[in-house]
Amino acid sequence: MASLSSLTDAQALLVADASTIISVNATGCAKRVIKALPNRVAVVDVVSGELEEGRQSKRQDADLLKRLVDAGHVEIVQLDAKGEQYFEQLVVGAAQMTLDDGEAATIAYAVASNGIALIDEKKAIRICGQRFPELRLGCTVDIFMHPDVQNDLGKDALADTVFNALCQGRMRVLQQHVKWVIGLIGADRARLCTSLPGPVRGAKRAATGKAAGVGSKRILR
Repeated sequence: MASLSSLTDAQALLVADASTIISVNATGCAKRVIKALPNRVAVVDVVSGELEEGRQSKRQDADLLKRLVDAGHVEIVQLDAKGEQYFEQLVVGAAQMTLDDGEAATIAYAVASNGIALIDEKKAIRICGQRFPELRLGCTVDIFMHPDVQNDLGKDALADTVFNALCQGRMRVLQQHVKWVIGLIGADRARLCTSLPGPVRGAKRAATGKAAGVGSKRILR
């Protein structure tokens, strides 16, 4: 399969936001996916703290992240003085120009370390483009599109992996990656992934079918 991944610098540090960790954990083979990457992967302690808070709603992402850390596949890092300055720029100000602490910490650390920030939120991507145009950005889908990950998993296992990330992790997919994702998992499974845009999932067709008295199982076949 052809790769359109933006993760082309094997020496760059990948700084993962919470959404990336959640989606990769949801695959059921997080260690294998992360291990296949040639890059080092880091998570800022602010992000790991956010995942710890998820324990209250019985989410297991904090435990799953710990397993990745204990296995040496992910490292927990902290902002230095320079990173703290970037962090403050991203959390103080008008709401439309600020981010939550996890996203801000991820971006700040990536800027300070000349790494690649893995973020999925359009707002965060927009703010990065405005404030840190030199910062290299990637997203969760870029991990699965990486040629080393594709080669390690193979097409069928990769399709299942991405489907799990979409269904269980509610992975967001940027517009430029939609075609690749649909081509990988297929249109039938795409309709089951509520994190994909409605038009991509055939939501209009499903609504029409229901109005005509057609059951959802028939629509999904």
